[in-house]
Amino acid sequence: MSAPDPQDSGTETSDRFRAKRDRILDAAAQIINEKGLRGLTFVSVAELVEMNTTSITYYFKRKELLAAATLERSIEDMLDAVTRSAREATPEARVSRLVRIVLDNIAEERTGTRPARARLSDMRALNEELRDELGVQYMNMFRQVVDFFDVPRGDKGREIAWARTHVLLDTLHWCRIWISKYSVGDYDRVHARLMELYRYGYATDDAQWAPATLDVQDIDDSTDEINRETYLRAATVTINERGYRGASVERIAAFLNVSKGSFYHHLDGKDDLVLDCFDRSYGRVSRVQRAAMALPGTWWDRLSAATATLTEVQFDSRVPLLRITALTALPREMRGPILRRSDRMAQRFAGMMIDGITEGSIRPIDPLIASQCLVSSLNSAFDFRRWAEHRSDPETAIRLYSQPLAFGLFGR
Repeated sequence: MSAPDPQDSGTETSDRFRAKRDRILDAAAQIINEKGLRGLTFVSVAELVEMNTTSITYYFKRKELLAAATLERSIEDMLDAVTRSAREATPEARVSRLVRIVLDNIAEERTGTRPARARLSDMRALNEELRDELGVQYMNMFRQVVDFFDVPRGDKGREIAWARTHVLLDTLHWCRIWISKYSVGDYDRVHARLMELYRYGYATDDAQWAPATLDVQDIDDSTDEINRETYLRAATVTINERGYRGASVERIAAFLNVSKGSFYHHLDGKDDLVLDCFDRSYGRVSRVQRAAMALPGTWWDRLSAATATLTEVQFDSRVPLLRITALTALPREMRGPILRRSDRMAQRFAGMMIDGITEGSIRPIDPLIASQCLVSSLNSAFDFRRWAEHRSDPETAIRLYSQPLAFGLFGR
């Protein structure tokens, strides 16, 4: 997508014009990161850059164009990092370089030496035309990362290279959330621990992928009756596909072919709906984790059973889990408690890993970092469901998708 043109192109190439435009984009990125796209207004941007709203429209005629340009800059930054990393000689060196650049950029943002870039989680909330244009740019960057793994186009191994790329990029996007728990001075250590996970995975060398089937009481989707549960399912799918801002009450009601009035008969409002969707997803993950922990066998057996079960839930798009990234657009007072509950999900996985490390069935990796990466990959599996549909069977799709974190990006 080309950058939005100013109304008066006479000063388009001037340094002053570019500097003011960059200030506007910096402010927009700050607002998107704090409040999501729904919090982005010309008034809020004007206050940060000390301009009036009329001046903002000189650079961007509509708020959607400002949002798109802000997100486009984030994609361009990531593409630049990918292009620089691609010059390295080996797949491992390319991934290591990319992780280093991402962490360096985050460090500069935290220390104030570089303006923050907008998180891409709200890109799906843009209107269809802008979303599609940015999607093309993102997939161009994605395909360049696929090439990191030296798998020729058309080769059967290309399917695992796509899974590796998806897991790598989503864990790097998610690290912007959990890395706030670490000092900038510890980023070298974070890089080393991430690379251990990407290099070897959390499974030991002799581990085999043969997850048990978990019999967990889950959501009943056998009825066509419109009820509260039906709305939660529809809302979860819509929020996952369109983001928080894009999942309007009208769109959710249309998904079920009912009226807005019917929506409000079952639910109080959209914020409450999102909280209910998350509570529902959190409960499902917890039930799977606890069922896995009760299995006989090793902690590798238990962890792989939980991972396979939750990946299957995400690939079956009828009743998926709510993406945690959708919650970054919630009001700050609502966002904090939800992210803390998300941390508890990761901590339970970390506990399983620690027990596995103790008994020798899990590789000695950093369980706190590995568990956050696992939660991220499980969340983003919903976005990879179309890829899963083209695999030979569901079990193969689950195995291929789970391999990058379990066995490493460069191995089996």
